Amino acid sequence: MNPIFADLPTTVFEVMSQLARETGAINLGQGFPDDPGPADVREKAAEAVISGWNQYPPMMGLPELRQAVATHYGLHQNLTLDPAQEVMITSGATEAIAGALFALIEPGDEVVLFQPMYDAYLPLVRRAGGVPRFVTLRPPHWRFTEEDLAAVFSPKTRVVLLNNPLNPAASVTPTEDLALLGRFCERFGATVISDEVWEHVVFDGHRHVSVLNVPGLRERSVKIGSAGKIFSLTGWKVGFVAAAPAIMRVLAKAHQFLTFTTPPNLQAAVAYGLGKDTGYFDGMRADLQRARDRFQAGLVRCGFDVLPSAATYFINIDLAPAGISDDVAFCKSLVQQHGVAAIPVSAFYAETPVTSVVRFCFAKRDETLDGALERLARVGAG
Repeated sequence: MNPIFADLPTTVFEVMSQLARETGAINLGQGFPDDPGPADVREKAAEAVISGWNQYPPMMGLPELRQAVATHYGLHQNLTLDPAQEVMITSGATEAIAGALFALIEPGDEVVLFQPMYDAYLPLVRRAGGVPRFVTLRPPHWRFTEEDLAAVFSPKTRVVLLNNPLNPAASVTPTEDLALLGRFCERFGATVISDEVWEHVVFDGHRHVSVLNVPGLRERSVKIGSAGKIFSLTGWKVGFVAAAPAIMRVLAKAHQFLTFTTPPNLQAAVAYGLGKDTGYFDGMRADLQRARDRFQAGLVRCGFDVLPSAATYFINIDLAPAGISDDVAFCKSLVQQHGVAAIPVSAFYAETPVTSVVRFCFAKRDETLDGALERLARVGAG
């Protein structure tokens, strides 16, 4: 058995979700909303199953969806993409990340990773033969410096894997930090794989800046998006990849031998959804921001030190001011004794973890959040 996967422990996400099921706890650990998603988009998918094509669609994705992706990013992010040469559809963002890593690195190549990081990144890097080099980000701002990058970049650096906005930190990488990263990538000849699945879930009037808009990175970056995050349809697993033609040709060959294609009815529905007017996307953000603000205010009333949440479905508390430095023990106690499941952020680190930060998902109904806050008020961490 391959030890990269065989030796992986059960993830903390599964541990906490299992404890939530066993105890009947309110689960604010896993990052999915308890809303079914927009009815009109779901109806398009159902209609396409009955009336549309259900055999293999094109390997690169339905032309109508590739065009919709290009048009959507042109409108919302001021990107100019050729749908025929620079856009590909995958079975979710994780497949896109895996394919990009398999396509762009050889055994022994170094890959820069920013921790905390999505749990799939490190096993995929290692399975592709990459050697991870870690930049450790810390609260409250989760930013990197020129010194941080100088410590990890080398002539062996081939890929930088970036998540922006960042799960679990709920932070957005400032434009000046992206520009700094771009200068390092140009200097060392590295390619950026940018996981931008939270691109529409940003708050307080901000708009996402793609790595493809950063000077020097347009021709050396892979942008990855997700319909699951845009439409709160996390089970659909429809991902988008955008890259310059020279990179895309190699990415397509990796995708061809992973999933090859994605259900055509879901592609048709996503193409429709991406064409919705800006009011839908503004409304989605406003609804989530309202939920964030409601839950944040409740956490403050409970006495927790709340970290800024600029994006994603998540908000974090810092236990350090209360003298608590074991986030795993805190989360186990929280679910077993108080009936609320959360995620210890230390689980998103490979080394030198931050051990005082706990993540909650606020993309829930008011009654769910209020029920959790009622229980959290009895924790007394403040």
